[in-house]
Amino acid sequence: MAKNITLFTLQTFSATGGIQKMTRTLGHSLYSAATKNNWDFELWSAYDKQNDLMEQYLPAANFKSFGINRIGFVLKTAGNTVKPDVAILSHINLAIIGLIIKTINPKCRVWLVAHGIEVWRPLSFFKRLMLKRCDNVICVSNYTKQQMVSRHNVNADKCMVLNNAIDPFMRLPNTFAKPNNLLSRYGLQDDDFILFSLTRLASTEQYKGYDQVISVLGSLKSKFPQIKYVLSGKYDKQEYIRIKKLIEKHGVSKHVILTGFIDEAELTEHFLLADVFVLPSKKEGFGIVFIEALACGLPVICGNADGSIDAIRNGELGEAIDPDNLNELNEAIIRHMNKHITADSRKNLQEKCVSHFNEHDYMTKLEQLIHE
Repeated sequence: MAKNITLFTLQTFSATGGIQKMTRTLGHSLYSAATKNNWDFELWSAYDKQNDLMEQYLPAANFKSFGINRIGFVLKTAGNTVKPDVAILSHINLAIIGLIIKTINPKCRVWLVAHGIEVWRPLSFFKRLMLKRCDNVICVSNYTKQQMVSRHNVNADKCMVLNNAIDPFMRLPNTFAKPNNLLSRYGLQDDDFILFSLTRLASTEQYKGYDQVISVLGSLKSKFPQIKYVLSGKYDKQEYIRIKKLIEKHGVSKHVILTGFIDEAELTEHFLLADVFVLPSKKEGFGIVFIEALACGLPVICGNADGSIDAIRNGELGEAIDPDNLNELNEAIIRHMNKHITADSRKNLQEKCVSHFNEHDYMTKLEQLIHE
């Protein structure tokens, strides 16, 4: 029997956050599975415009954009004459779309993708109702599944864990030398030991852990004067001022480099620049940035209090610490400094990561869920 599948999203191609990256890979995998199985597939985006589409992920014919026209998005869903067999909501904020679909087409199987903090909190009536009426909740990590069960009393059998996959179009390195252009840009030396964090630096999200990294640099710099910290990501003015004050407080202005936003085209080079990726966050639903770093052969230090554990496969691929324990963070960094990672070890780490978080396996699991 032919399948008709629609992926409903808020924003997929016009931003570069973790949820948007995950949704692009999900869209590409569903399009590939549909092509393979002769299914019909469309991706509907509430906020993207048609020219935001990145056609390596799916053709324009399979993409419908509404450019922030929320009313049009809802009305088009309600009036759609082609009834999907499977409707996938990429975010809990699309709950009303799922409820409309279930009302009009009760036989449609509605899935909700649960990421992280957007579902680790009290939910509105319509969102709670969507959790009751949807057929499956696709959780990006075991931690998120635990939260869905404990916070919202969702039946555990309804929750399926599907870890995120590496973007199929991310450029993975074949060699692991530090890029000379970035060393020059940031005034770094080839023998500097470089810590790297990449995250959104927002005054409303002070749980990412870069504060702790800046704090431990204050004690590490005297023993390891060649240690440097490259902190990257888009920041708001308020957070930039706060971080600068924190840097001054710990006397590490010569050791911390704030790069601001990094273009996707330079992402791989920044992972190659570093010796360890460190982000002891407390509220990662999964942490796509961790598997991106690992796929470039970069060792990872993350927090042990959220979905990051899945990204490092419970310690197989990286090291998890208590994000509130500065001594643990200090000791973890020193351990990595003493290891002196080689090109061969980076290659081995890359291969392990890709073997676990590749799109082929991700797509196969999606196919299995749809066939069921």
